[in-house]
Amino acid sequence: MRLPIIAGNWKMHMTKEVSLDYIKELRQNIEGTDVEVVICPPATLLGVLKEATRNSNIKIGAQNMHWEEQGAFTGEISPLMLKDLDIDYCIIGHSERRQYFGETNETVNKKIIAAIKHDIKPIVCVGESLEERNAGKTESLLKEQVTEALKGLKPEDVKNIVIAYEPIWAIGTGETATPEIANSTIEYIRVIIKELFGDIISEEIRIQYGGSVKPNNIEELMKQSDIDGALVGGASLKAESFSKIVNF
Repeated sequence: MRLPIIAGNWKMHMTKEVSLDYIKELRQNIEGTDVEVVICPPATLLGVLKEATRNSNIKIGAQNMHWEEQGAFTGEISPLMLKDLDIDYCIIGHSERRQYFGETNETVNKKIIAAIKHDIKPIVCVGESLEERNAGKTESLLKEQVTEALKGLKPEDVKNIVIAYEPIWAIGTGETATPEIANSTIEYIRVIIKELFGDIISEEIRIQYGGSVKPNNIEELMKQSDIDGALVGGASLKAESFSKIVNF
Protein backbone atom coordinates (compact mmCIF):
# COMPACT_ATOMS: atom_id res chain seq x y z
CA MET A 1 0.00 0.00 0.00
CA ARG A 2 1.52 3.30 -1.11
CA LEU A 3 1.26 6.12 1.43
CA PRO A 4 -0.57 9.09 -0.15
CA ILE A 5 1.54 12.24 -0.50
CA ILE A 6 0.01 15.71 -0.81
CA ALA A 7 2.48 18.51 -1.57
CA GLY A 8 1.78 22.23 -1.65
CA ASN A 9 3.88 24.30 -4.05
CA TRP A 10 3.67 27.89 -2.86
CA LYS A 11 5.66 29.18 -5.83
CA MET A 12 6.58 32.89 -5.38
CA HIS A 13 4.14 33.63 -2.56
CA MET A 14 4.15 34.14 1.22
CA THR A 15 6.12 36.09 3.79
CA LYS A 16 7.44 34.93 7.16
CA GLU A 17 4.59 36.16 9.36
CA VAL A 18 1.86 34.89 7.06
CA SER A 19 3.55 31.53 6.59
CA LEU A 20 3.91 30.92 10.33
CA ASP A 21 0.20 31.63 10.86
CA TYR A 22 -0.55 29.25 8.00
CA ILE A 23 1.53 26.42 9.49
CA LYS A 24 -0.11 26.87 12.88
CA GLU A 25 -3.57 26.55 11.33
CA LEU A 26 -2.53 23.65 9.09
CA ARG A 27 -1.09 21.67 11.99
CA GLN A 28 -4.37 21.99 13.88
CA ASN A 29 -6.44 20.93 10.88
CA ILE A 30 -4.50 17.84 9.76
CA GLU A 31 -3.42 16.33 13.06
CA GLY A 32 -3.60 12.53 12.88
CA THR A 33 -4.07 12.43 9.09
CA ASP A 34 -2.63 9.28 7.50
CA VAL A 35 -1.11 11.21 4.61
CA GLU A 36 2.41 12.47 4.01
CA VAL A 37 2.17 16.26 3.80
CA VAL A 38 4.84 18.39 2.14
CA ILE A 39 5.02 22.19 1.98
CA CYS A 40 7.35 23.70 -0.64
CA PRO A 41 7.77 27.40 0.20
CA PRO A 42 10.10 29.98 -1.34
CA ALA A 43 13.74 29.51 -0.38
CA THR A 44 13.62 32.42 2.08
CA LEU A 45 11.20 30.46 4.27
CA LEU A 46 12.80 27.01 4.22
CA GLY A 47 14.68 27.30 7.52
CA VAL A 48 11.84 29.11 9.28
CA LEU A 49 9.24 26.53 8.31
CA LYS A 50 11.51 23.58 9.01
CA GLU A 51 11.66 24.76 12.61
CA ALA A 52 7.93 25.52 12.71
CA THR A 53 7.01 22.00 11.57
CA ARG A 54 9.25 19.96 13.86
CA ASN A 55 7.42 17.19 15.71
CA SER A 56 4.64 17.24 13.12
CA ASN A 57 3.68 15.16 10.10
CA ILE A 58 4.55 18.04 7.76
CA LYS A 59 7.69 17.76 5.65
CA ILE A 60 9.40 20.74 4.00
CA GLY A 61 10.56 20.77 0.39
CA ALA A 62 12.44 23.22 -1.80
CA GLN A 63 11.11 24.37 -5.16
CA ASN A 64 14.43 24.00 -6.96
CA MET A 65 18.15 23.40 -6.45
CA HIS A 66 21.39 23.32 -8.42
CA TRP A 67 23.17 20.05 -9.10
CA GLU A 68 26.58 21.34 -7.96
CA GLU A 69 27.50 21.44 -4.27
CA GLN A 70 29.08 24.89 -4.55
CA GLY A 71 30.43 27.29 -7.14
CA ALA A 72 29.99 30.52 -9.08
CA PHE A 73 26.27 30.13 -9.72
CA THR A 74 24.73 33.43 -8.64
CA GLY A 75 21.24 33.10 -7.21
CA GLU A 76 21.30 29.30 -6.99
CA ILE A 77 20.91 27.01 -3.98
CA SER A 78 22.96 23.84 -3.63
CA PRO A 79 21.96 20.45 -2.21
CA LEU A 80 24.45 21.03 0.61
CA MET A 81 22.58 24.19 1.60
CA LEU A 82 19.27 22.32 1.61
CA LYS A 83 20.76 19.49 3.60
CA ASP A 84 22.14 22.00 6.11
CA LEU A 85 18.53 23.03 6.77
CA ASP A 86 17.41 19.39 6.98
CA ILE A 87 15.10 19.80 3.98
CA ASP A 88 13.20 16.63 3.09
CA TYR A 89 12.10 17.11 -0.53
CA CYS A 90 12.86 19.16 -3.62
CA ILE A 91 10.63 19.77 -6.63
CA ILE A 92 12.66 19.16 -9.78
CA GLY A 93 11.69 19.97 -13.36
CA HIS A 94 8.44 21.84 -12.70
CA SER A 95 6.89 23.01 -15.96
CA GLU A 96 7.43 26.65 -14.97
CA ARG A 97 11.13 25.95 -14.46
CA ARG A 98 11.24 24.33 -17.88
CA GLN A 99 9.26 27.11 -19.56
CA TYR A 100 10.76 30.21 -17.95
CA PHE A 101 14.22 29.17 -16.77
CA GLY A 102 15.51 26.75 -19.39
CA GLU A 103 15.20 23.52 -17.41
CA THR A 104 15.87 20.51 -19.64
CA ASN A 105 15.68 16.74 -19.27
CA GLU A 106 19.46 16.78 -18.87
CA THR A 107 19.48 19.30 -16.01
CA VAL A 108 16.56 17.49 -14.38
CA ASN A 109 18.61 14.29 -14.40
CA LYS A 110 21.64 16.05 -12.89
CA LYS A 111 19.51 17.54 -10.11
CA ILE A 112 17.86 14.21 -9.31
CA ILE A 113 21.24 12.51 -9.01
CA ALA A 114 22.52 15.29 -6.74
CA ALA A 115 19.39 15.21 -4.57
CA ILE A 116 19.60 11.45 -4.05
CA LYS A 117 23.30 11.72 -3.22
CA HIS A 118 22.40 14.09 -0.38
CA ASP A 119 19.31 12.17 0.84
CA ILE A 120 16.86 14.74 -0.47
CA LYS A 121 13.80 13.15 -2.03
CA PRO A 122 13.00 14.51 -5.50
CA ILE A 123 9.48 15.32 -6.63
CA VAL A 124 10.04 15.00 -10.38
CA CYS A 125 7.57 16.80 -12.63
CA VAL A 126 6.61 15.57 -16.08
CA GLY A 127 3.76 16.53 -18.37
CA GLU A 128 2.58 17.68 -21.78
CA SER A 129 1.15 20.85 -23.26
CA LEU A 130 -2.31 21.02 -24.79
CA GLU A 131 -0.78 21.13 -28.27
CA GLU A 132 1.26 18.01 -27.57
CA ARG A 133 -1.79 16.16 -26.20
CA ASN A 134 -3.93 17.16 -29.18
CA ALA A 135 -1.16 15.99 -31.51
CA GLY A 136 -1.13 12.56 -29.85
CA LYS A 137 2.34 13.05 -28.42
CA THR A 138 1.53 12.54 -24.73
CA GLU A 139 2.94 9.03 -24.39
CA SER A 140 6.09 9.62 -26.45
CA LEU A 141 6.82 12.85 -24.57
CA LEU A 142 6.30 11.26 -21.15
CA LYS A 143 8.47 8.30 -22.07
CA GLU A 144 11.26 10.66 -23.09
CA GLN A 145 10.91 12.84 -19.98
CA VAL A 146 10.81 9.93 -17.53
CA THR A 147 13.58 7.93 -19.22
CA GLU A 148 15.93 10.91 -19.45
CA ALA A 149 15.14 12.10 -15.93
CA LEU A 150 15.94 8.73 -14.36
CA LYS A 151 18.95 7.90 -16.51
CA GLY A 152 21.80 6.29 -14.59
CA LEU A 153 19.77 5.64 -11.44
CA LYS A 154 19.56 2.35 -9.58
CA PRO A 155 16.24 0.75 -8.62
CA GLU A 156 16.85 1.48 -4.93
CA ASP A 157 17.27 5.17 -5.82
CA VAL A 158 13.99 5.31 -7.71
CA LYS A 159 12.03 4.01 -4.72
CA ASN A 160 12.73 7.33 -2.98
CA ILE A 161 11.51 9.45 -5.89
CA VAL A 162 8.02 10.88 -6.26
CA ILE A 163 6.81 11.60 -9.78
CA ALA A 164 4.27 14.36 -10.33
CA TYR A 165 2.29 14.18 -13.55
CA GLU A 166 1.31 17.76 -14.31
CA PRO A 167 -0.46 18.32 -17.62
CA ILE A 168 0.75 21.81 -18.48
CA TRP A 169 -2.63 22.70 -19.95
CA ALA A 170 -4.22 22.22 -16.52
CA ILE A 171 -1.82 24.28 -14.40
CA GLY A 172 -3.32 27.51 -13.14
CA THR A 173 -5.98 27.43 -15.85
CA GLY A 174 -8.88 26.07 -13.85
CA GLU A 175 -8.91 23.12 -16.24
CA THR A 176 -8.40 19.70 -14.72
CA ALA A 177 -7.83 16.39 -16.43
CA THR A 178 -10.74 14.12 -15.61
CA PRO A 179 -9.87 11.58 -12.91
CA GLU A 180 -10.01 8.88 -15.57
CA ILE A 181 -7.61 10.71 -17.92
CA ALA A 182 -5.24 11.52 -15.06
CA ASN A 183 -5.30 7.92 -13.88
CA SER A 184 -4.76 6.37 -17.29
CA THR A 185 -1.82 8.68 -17.95
CA ILE A 186 -0.30 7.86 -14.57
CA GLU A 187 -0.84 4.17 -15.29
CA TYR A 188 1.24 4.68 -18.43
CA ILE A 189 4.01 6.37 -16.42
CA ARG A 190 4.00 3.31 -14.16
CA VAL A 191 4.43 1.12 -17.27
CA ILE A 192 7.50 3.16 -18.20
CA ILE A 193 8.92 2.67 -14.70
CA LYS A 194 8.25 -1.06 -15.00
CA GLU A 195 10.15 -1.23 -18.28
CA LEU A 196 13.08 0.64 -16.78
CA PHE A 197 13.26 -0.76 -13.25
CA GLY A 198 10.94 -3.76 -12.96
CA ASP A 199 7.62 -4.72 -11.38
CA ILE A 200 8.47 -4.06 -7.74
CA ILE A 201 9.69 -0.50 -8.26
CA SER A 202 6.75 0.34 -10.54
CA GLU A 203 4.36 -0.75 -7.79
CA GLU A 204 6.25 1.05 -5.02
CA ILE A 205 6.92 4.42 -6.63
CA ARG A 206 4.40 7.14 -5.76
CA ILE A 207 2.96 9.19 -8.60
CA GLN A 208 1.02 12.37 -7.93
CA TYR A 209 -1.35 14.35 -10.09
CA GLY A 210 -0.83 18.10 -10.39
CA GLY A 211 -3.04 20.51 -12.30
CA SER A 212 -5.72 22.74 -10.71
CA VAL A 213 -6.25 20.37 -7.78
CA LYS A 214 -8.90 21.77 -5.43
CA PRO A 215 -10.97 20.61 -2.45
CA ASN A 216 -13.89 19.84 -4.77
CA ASN A 217 -11.99 17.44 -7.05
CA ILE A 218 -9.41 15.78 -4.78
CA GLU A 219 -11.73 13.02 -3.58
CA GLU A 220 -12.47 11.71 -7.06
CA LEU A 221 -8.80 11.94 -8.03
CA MET A 222 -7.73 9.97 -4.97
CA LYS A 223 -10.27 7.22 -5.66
CA GLN A 224 -8.32 6.28 -8.77
CA SER A 225 -6.16 3.15 -8.70
CA ASP A 226 -2.81 4.70 -9.60
CA ILE A 227 -2.98 8.26 -8.25
CA ASP A 228 -1.01 8.45 -5.00
CA GLY A 229 -1.47 12.10 -4.16
CA ALA A 230 -1.37 15.61 -5.54
CA LEU A 231 1.03 18.45 -6.21
CA VAL A 232 -1.12 21.46 -5.36
CA GLY A 233 -0.50 25.02 -6.53
CA GLY A 234 -2.97 27.84 -5.91
CA ALA A 235 -5.19 25.87 -3.54
CA SER A 236 -2.21 25.31 -1.24
CA LEU A 237 -1.89 29.04 -0.46
CA LYS A 238 -4.72 29.00 2.09
CA ALA A 239 -4.43 26.64 5.04
CA GLU A 240 -8.18 26.05 5.01
CA SER A 241 -8.36 24.84 1.41
CA PHE A 242 -5.11 22.87 1.60
CA SER A 243 -6.31 21.16 4.79
CA LYS A 244 -9.45 20.03 2.97
CA ILE A 245 -7.29 18.54 0.22
CA VAL A 246 -5.09 16.73 2.75
CA ASN A 247 -8.19 15.40 4.51
CA PHE A 248 -9.73 14.11 1.30
